Amino acid sequence: MIDVYSWPTPNGHKVHIMLEECGLPYRAIPVDIGAGDQFKADFLAISPNNKIPAIVDADGPDGKPISLFESGAILLYLAGKTGQFLGKTDREKYEALQWLMFQMGSVGPMLGQAHHFRIYAPTQIEYAVNRYTNETRRIYGVIDKQLEKTAYLAGDEYTIADIATFPWTRSFANQGIDWADFPHAKRWFDTISKRPAVQRGVQVLADLRKPLDNDKAKEVLFGKTQYARK
Repeated sequence: MIDVYSWPTPNGHKVHIMLEECGLPYRAIPVDIGAGDQFKADFLAISPNNKIPAIVDADGPDGKPISLFESGAILLYLAGKTGQFLGKTDREKYEALQWLMFQMGSVGPMLGQAHHFRIYAPTQIEYAVNRYTNETRRIYGVIDKQLEKTAYLAGDEYTIADIATFPWTRSFANQGIDWADFPHAKRWFDTISKRPAVQRGVQVLADLRKPLDNDKAKEVLFGKTQYARK
């Protein structure tokens, strides 16, 4: 049994989807990031960056428990544990890894900033909105161009690169994206949306999520609480 400390966010859903795709038994343990659960000592012990998701696998590589934080590292661990979704050859593996790194370094950070400044910023800052919306459109363009040539990001097989990227594209409207401008990415998005494991994964903890419409939750996520030394 793998314990997954998580919340229904794009990064959380990456791991939920991967566990569903791999068929591994797991228990989802909610970490309410709007209430500040991510700053509790027991969570910081396994996720020192106070971010979800994190996992504890009772059956680690040496038969002993292992804890991991950072969604990309968790995806790689689960792919290694099961031998799934990371290609069969060295070439396929590195193709998948480069697109996973693209998600970790560009898709998540930039789409997240676009979402923040377009939706959650207390005042609309035109420069920030334009900066991150334009960068988001550029990133979708990179994805679209790749998917004009291949069925999935790393080639013709579904990999952890797709699992990592898909949850971030579910909020395309809030990011200022019109799918009509990215038809190949839209085809990919629709294909992945139909996978039963994906449909199950995005529902994990989803009933606990609340609208981020109160000052306390915003302060916890974006204010002094977030930046206090732990």
